Amino acid sequence: MSAVLYEIAFQGELVAGADAQQTRQNLMRLFQADEQRIAVLFSGRRMIIKNRLDAATAERYRATLAQAGALVEVVPMAETIEPAAAPAESRGPTPAPAATASRPSAERGSLSVAPRDAVMAAFVDIQAPDFGLAPVGADLQDEAAPVASPRVDLSHLSLAPVGSDLGPASEPLPVAVPDTDHLTLVKE
Repeated sequence: MSAVLYEIAFQGELVAGADAQQTRQNLMRLFQADEQRIAVLFSGRRMIIKNRLDAATAERYRATLAQAGALVEVVPMAETIEPAAAPAESRGPTPAPAATASRPSAERGSLSVAPRDAVMAAFVDIQAPDFGLAPVGADLQDEAAPVASPRVDLSHLSLAPVGSDLGPASEPLPVAVPDTDHLTLVKE
């Protein structure tokens, strides 16, 4: 048995008789968001406010948002989940883990996800390669091809002995001292 999950979607529509500015203020208070984030909700695009909700929680969200002035859509999601299993005492004997893991995926059930809006629907027919994961410790980089060292003739070069001066001695730069003989100090 699988439980149906719901999502809450909003497209900027208001409940009949609701004031747009008051609804924005209510949503700012509800979501504790600034004016820019609330403006994104009123862009006209279908925005998912919350997903993976059970029926009772989805209805509480819808009622709260309707009271704030926002007309939201509660939509069942395409994916389903198995409800949490009962405690081991009430279920009786537990099957061996190996038997559970060896069942084919068709018996276990697969997750079926349908596009929930126009943006996601654009990606339905994309065929992507099935990339796997490398084992732990595997080298992820391809083997580098050996590179031949360049042929450079270094026979004319040599090393200087330790402590040698490697550059020619430079003459100190001439320092121009200004003539200050014509200056005097006057005491006031």
